[in-house]
Amino acid sequence: MRKTRRVVLFAFDGCQLLDVAGPASAFGVANSISGRTAYEVHTASPDGRPVRTSCGVTLDCIGLRKATALPVDTLLVAGGGAEAMSESIKLPGTQRSLRRALDTAARFGSVCSGTFILAALGLVESRRVATHWASCDLLARMYPRLAVDSAALFVVDGRLWTSAGVSAGIDMALAMIERDLGAAMANRVARFLVLYARRPGYQSQFSEVLTAQATANSRFEDAIAWLQDRLPKRVDVSELAARAGMTERTFHRKFLASTGMTPAQFIRSVRLDMARTFLESGLPLKTIVKRAGLGSVTWLNAAFTRRFGLSPTTFRKLSRAQAQS
Repeated sequence: MRKTRRVVLFAFDGCQLLDVAGPASAFGVANSISGRTAYEVHTASPDGRPVRTSCGVTLDCIGLRKATALPVDTLLVAGGGAEAMSESIKLPGTQRSLRRALDTAARFGSVCSGTFILAALGLVESRRVATHWASCDLLARMYPRLAVDSAALFVVDGRLWTSAGVSAGIDMALAMIERDLGAAMANRVARFLVLYARRPGYQSQFSEVLTAQATANSRFEDAIAWLQDRLPKRVDVSELAARAGMTERTFHRKFLASTGMTPAQFIRSVRLDMARTFLESGLPLKTIVKRAGLGSVTWLNAAFTRRFGLSPTTFRKLSRAQAQS
């Protein structure tokens, strides 16, 4: 008989909606695709009352004690603002029921800043954890015995799973689905959710595109966004310059000053990031080269090794080994 896994998502007033809804949606889609109740998902609050999330949406909940009366396979704690988390930790239902539930769950963890709640309850001392990049330094200062991974999307340390900011909770849920139901099911769920790609836990919280968009002058934003859809094709710097309304020489100078990279370096870097993502999917190298606009497998091998310190084939083997660990 195929097992139904009990999942409890801990919410509280002021928590982040996506920290709860993201993983819940992934597990729910797994149920729909598999045609059975692979996951029984419950949203629980300290006292069973509805909670108002930070964006104003209210979630119906059951009491945490009731939700954990039966054995729990996965218990995830949502994140939220510092004040909201502090208030939730003070509640008797959090102090007693959450600590007991986390002690007994087969797999437990947090999404985004929910790591602070786990740390406050003394359940992750001397463990390796992830949290939102903006909170990594604070978490490390408050709990110096933690090994805070400031780059990873999510971290698995035994039965402890912790993820970075909001959307990374979906990546972590997909990794859980892969562990439970296999890679094929996880890939189907990701496709149904219309995700660009499944991201492994050790992938950085940052991408070249997002970093450039965050640091670049606003005049470059349209050119950077346009580039993403053009990567499989030949892209000339002159085309990017035209998108920004500049001469090629002026564009080169101002882009370098704004992002720290020449336009050509940026294009290569984005293409290699895309290739790294495609390597996770198991696509043949020739297909990856075509989709990322990299020219040839030989060029991919050389450039990828220079950038990441290992060959594409070795990277793929290591990523598979980590996924199965």
